[in-house]
Amino acid sequence: LNHLCRVQLSGVFNVRKGKLALPVNRWSRRQVTLSGTCLIVSSVKHAHTGKMHILPLIGGKVEDVKRHSHCLAFSSAGAQSQTYYVSYDSYTELLRWHKAASKIASQRVNSVDLSCCSLEELPTQLFYSQDLTHLNLKNNFLSPHKGVPALTRFCQLRSVSLANNALSHFPLALCDLSSLSELNLSGNYLSALPADIGTMHSLQNLLLDGNSLSWLPVELASLEGLTYLGLSFNCFSSVPAVLEKLRGMERLCLAGNHLSVLDVAGLQWLPARFVDLRLNRLQKVTSLDTGELLHVVHLDVRDAGLQQLDVSSLCRLELIRCDRNALSLLRVNGHALKALHATHNGTVVQPTPENLTVLDLSWNKLDRVPDWLCDCSRLEVLDINHNCVSELPVRLLSSVGLRKLLVGWNNMCRLPERLERSQLEILDLQHNLLMELPHNLFIKAQSLRYLNASANKLEGLPAASLSEEASGSLEELYLTNNNLTDKCIPLLTGHAHLRVLHLAYNQLQTFIASKLARLEQLEELDLSGNRLKAVPTTILSCQRLHSLSAHSNCINAFPEVLQLPEIKCVDLSCNELTEVTLPEALPPKLLELDLTGNPRLSLDHKSLDNIRCFRVDPSSSAPCVSENLGTPAIWSHSYTEASGLKNKLCVAALALDSFCGSREALYGVFDGDRNVEVPYLLQCTMGDVLAEELHRGHKEEDYMTNTFLTMQRKLGTAGQRMGGSAALCHIRHDSLVPGEHGGCFTLKTANVGRCQAVLCRDGKAVQLSTVHTVRDDDEYQRIRQHNAIVTEDNKVGGVTECTRIMGYSFLCPSVTPRPHVSTVTLTPQDEFFLLGSSGLWEVLSPCEAVEAVRNVPDSLAAAKKLVTLAQSYGCSESLSAVVVKLSITDDCCCFCEPPPPPPSPGLATPTHPYEGGIPLPPVSSGTVSELSSEFSTSEMSSEVGSTASSEEPLPQTEPITSHLNPAGRASARRPAFGGGAFQRQFSGALSDNGLDSEDEEPIAGVFSNGSRVEVEADVHCLRRRDGTNAPLPPEPPQTPPPCFPSPGAESRSGTLGRRARANGSVARQGQNQDVIEEAGDAPIRKQGGYFNAPSQPDPDDQLIIPPELEEEVRQIIQQQQEQQQLQTHNQQTHNYQKTSDYFVTPL
Repeated sequence: LNHLCRVQLSGVFNVRKGKLALPVNRWSRRQVTLSGTCLIVSSVKHAHTGKMHILPLIGGKVEDVKRHSHCLAFSSAGAQSQTYYVSYDSYTELLRWHKAASKIASQRVNSVDLSCCSLEELPTQLFYSQDLTHLNLKNNFLSPHKGVPALTRFCQLRSVSLANNALSHFPLALCDLSSLSELNLSGNYLSALPADIGTMHSLQNLLLDGNSLSWLPVELASLEGLTYLGLSFNCFSSVPAVLEKLRGMERLCLAGNHLSVLDVAGLQWLPARFVDLRLNRLQKVTSLDTGELLHVVHLDVRDAGLQQLDVSSLCRLELIRCDRNALSLLRVNGHALKALHATHNGTVVQPTPENLTVLDLSWNKLDRVPDWLCDCSRLEVLDINHNCVSELPVRLLSSVGLRKLLVGWNNMCRLPERLERSQLEILDLQHNLLMELPHNLFIKAQSLRYLNASANKLEGLPAASLSEEASGSLEELYLTNNNLTDKCIPLLTGHAHLRVLHLAYNQLQTFIASKLARLEQLEELDLSGNRLKAVPTTILSCQRLHSLSAHSNCINAFPEVLQLPEIKCVDLSCNELTEVTLPEALPPKLLELDLTGNPRLSLDHKSLDNIRCFRVDPSSSAPCVSENLGTPAIWSHSYTEASGLKNKLCVAALALDSFCGSREALYGVFDGDRNVEVPYLLQCTMGDVLAEELHRGHKEEDYMTNTFLTMQRKLGTAGQRMGGSAALCHIRHDSLVPGEHGGCFTLKTANVGRCQAVLCRDGKAVQLSTVHTVRDDDEYQRIRQHNAIVTEDNKVGGVTECTRIMGYSFLCPSVTPRPHVSTVTLTPQDEFFLLGSSGLWEVLSPCEAVEAVRNVPDSLAAAKKLVTLAQSYGCSESLSAVVVKLSITDDCCCFCEPPPPPPSPGLATPTHPYEGGIPLPPVSSGTVSELSSEFSTSEMSSEVGSTASSEEPLPQTEPITSHLNPAGRASARRPAFGGGAFQRQFSGALSDNGLDSEDEEPIAGVFSNGSRVEVEADVHCLRRRDGTNAPLPPEPPQTPPPCFPSPGAESRSGTLGRRARANGSVARQGQNQDVIEEAGDAPIRKQGGYFNAPSQPDPDDQLIIPPELEEEVRQIIQQQQEQQQLQTHNQQTHNYQKTSDYFVTPL
């Protein structure tokens, strides 16, 4: 781990020294390392010791060389500057190195940032600038006796950050910096401060958070200019007495200490106006008997374990935050109060706050809204989501200053009918019991821009205006999951400024064409989950429309949306389309066209080559294994994804119906929050890592944990500064007694972060995962043992709310990838299970998600519904949902399971051990991921994440991808029932995150669609070194066992509104191109990551024979057939002579 922290970037690249134009300087393959502030180039390839060429970067240049592909020029500063040219393998690799090196090279003269540079001493180039005023040395390896004393050479230094340098003592050399005004020593191991700190009279800001301090020296009182003192996450049991003498201090930060009593009376002696006491364990609050406190204006007591809070003596209090306590009574002085945040409590507010502007009472147990809120003329924001409110005060909607009202997830059956002129701009009414809205809502609320009334029982809508000519200001309208009928459509035309309209999962049968034509400003339209048979042709009037979602309907004619200039995403999956008529010129901005779930659809694929992300069901000409053999599917899956902000897809899904054999399956969901690299790498690699752990034979309860820990290492540099959530579900058949064939199926689930899994058992939701945050007492104590800091937004180190998550290795060991693991035995009562990304569970509870899709028979339609509901409920993040249908019967759970069938003849598995030659590969090498990646298993090693980047390549380099249905996974040691040889599918393209190939010449055996290519190759090597093949076993009977699991025939996926990516779904086996049954030798990987496969014949090619040669060719073919028959006869005779090796013949 220390080596990983000290080296920022490393790799083997082509390097050239000196001028690029000189022919004498040739390119050489060298190890290149960016460590600290220097570029280190080895003298020989792969050398980590010996002679190294070191190039200082501070003050130098890092330039992109246009004349050479993916090349950077590194130049040092000074008269004797040197230049090194480094050529990278991909555009993303270039971006990563350019970003890291430019940070070092382009430092300003008076301000230098050397954080995370693995420094043990200050670089000599730093001393060239004597005018240095700001120096950031955070996250390095400096010590009080080495490195820090050199800071005294900068006489004008005003700000120094030595945070996270593992300092055990206060560096006394800092006391000699007389001009220092800001000092940051957070995240170290300081247990005491020296008395000499009293000599730093210029100090104004002192940050000592995240140390082990329990007392302060009295000399600290000499710092009269100190205005900010950070003492959070230390070991103070009481407020230090010396703070009373610091009369200039405005902020007191004692969050995360050991305070047990909140002494309100003691606050009168403190000059601080802002008091932060978060994450203490306050058991008692002592109030002020007489008098009032006039100076405290901001009090933060979140997560403090309070049951009652009386701060009415703070008469000048403007902001109080008391979220996530157990408050049953909150008494505040409302004379100056402007903002009150008391979520996750059971709060009653007394007395009336007069100047309140923001009130957050969400996640409480309020059964009614206080009437005095109607008299708060300055109240602008009111949040009472997730309460038990059944009605609102009559005058609340007509409040003069109220702009934003959030009353979702309550029990309201109706809204007040009395509605004066309202100033509301945002109104959220979702998840209530409303059957109607006030008839004059849109007429009186002329400023209303956003209305969300999803998940109610609405049967109609109020009129938009008094006349057809008038129009309101409504821009976004969400009415998903109601009981609206066609009668509401004419009422929408009055909203001429409507940009977003969600009418999914209602009872619409037709959409009047003339009414849709009037919504000219419409940009996003969602009509999914209704009974529509067509989309009106008047949709061409919506020239600004960029997204149309109409899945899960009865549409049989393709709408003319592809003629719209701004159209980007079209989702018409799960309909009854039979044909699609495409225009000659496709829209230039079209990103995705999803037509999955239309079984009768026939397409001309030649016209779809230019669509970047095209999804359609594969042809039914080649049925899957389970269809061929008539075996019922025990599980089947579908998944869908949707992009979030800035059209970035920061989630990924892994779905393998057949994993390491047909009696196992693997499903996963990965969420990178706002980065695309980590979920992509997890998707590409985690299946292979899990297979390796299974092959190693670890304990039953350890292999999931080891998979996550190993995957953390394989993330490489991508996991240092970025991270992501992950949830993984593994189905396997466990035999109770080794050697016997009885047993049951178990579902083992592991998760970190906010990705979760839920099982539907007998109609009820069973939570399979958990989320670890600082609200968990055990997790909070663990991170405090590692000196972690929790910022005001409740994030560890200001980065993540989760204490267990993939990546973020710079926060280790406070943030760890060790997962929560649970195991359940599957029974016939288990109907399905769900996996969802973090955004899905923010707006959907596990019970609501299970109830929403339980009666949806099609798994693809179920996954689509979950994502659509989440988007309508307010989620703007990237979304991913996996639905796995289960068909566990009593036969699969008893002790009557027949033995596993023998392998397919195409696998050529020997009946006796090898006596020489190449042995069979391990189980891990026989796993196949349902993902498109140009990397092989061997490439996904610890440096796999070194090519990931937070940057994206230029738009013109994005690929044209073809998304098809996923395939399964098979193994050589545990062959799939009825399957052929081991199969691995690879696909490579110039993807968004740069894991690309640069092959310019076509590759034999590659199926291409535009710039997207897919390759299927058998990577098992079953041929001996002497060239002879292993003997074939006798052919097994083809009768399948009644309860043997097989991949489901309906595994489908969908993705809406996202950027195309090269790791999308790959073709199902046998439904897109031919599968190579066996390769005698292991395929050779090309430089770009593709594999050479035997070339496939072109069906259009035909053998043309001249008439004068027909007779001669016929004779030659006949002679060859006779020779083949003779050889076959001789071989059979030879085998009959060796029957004694196999049978005992009586005399």
